[in-house]
Amino acid sequence: MSEHIEFKRPDGAMAPGFYAEPADNPQAPGIVVIQEWWGLNEQIKRVGKQWTDAGYRVLIPDLYRGEKALDTAEAEHKMDELDFGDAATQDVRGAVQYLKARTDQVGVIGFCMGGVLAVLAAMHAPETDVAVSWYGVPPNEAGDPAGIDIPVQLHFARHDSFFPIDTADAFEGKLKAAGVDYEAYRYDAQHAFGNEDWDNYDQAASQQAWQRSMAFFARHLKG
Repeated sequence: MSEHIEFKRPDGAMAPGFYAEPADNPQAPGIVVIQEWWGLNEQIKRVGKQWTDAGYRVLIPDLYRGEKALDTAEAEHKMDELDFGDAATQDVRGAVQYLKARTDQVGVIGFCMGGVLAVLAAMHAPETDVAVSWYGVPPNEAGDPAGIDIPVQLHFARHDSFFPIDTADAFEGKLKAAGVDYEAYRYDAQHAFGNEDWDNYDQAASQQAWQRSMAFFARHLKG
């Protein structure tokens, strides 16, 4: 089953999203999948399907409220207009709460812009049980990662022009110093290496990151 829905944010407002669940597992744990800067497009829905095929229910918040970016300039403009604090504490947290009403365990995974928001969910959405971020590093002013008290998995690209690897190194250093339960992996690839619709797609790196993400969620949400 899959459908476009509306779910309630913590502030009481309604937000749109795309919900899907496996047909044969009414007890399936949940995963909030957070879009790249392109919007809620067919590519991110395919990402969601990979998770429902793996036995999870999925909710993808529509952070752009039905709008999609068709080129990088438009995508960058839409991302720059997004209120990341509101998206993390209201849209993403609301999506986690929606899934929590249906299952005991809920994780968050995001890519690029969504990768930043996945880390922010680990900081600011207390109902989240585990978080995975692909090539997204939050800015210092977004909050103190030392407060993260859930398992986190991070995937970085060594040749990332959007989130340079030294920023990833610095962020990991903060997690390590705070004793956060985390895993971090680096790939000899460029930004968005997991998006099969973009020029930087790297099949080998993407497959390895998917295997690690799948194992991480299986351990923490199904274990």
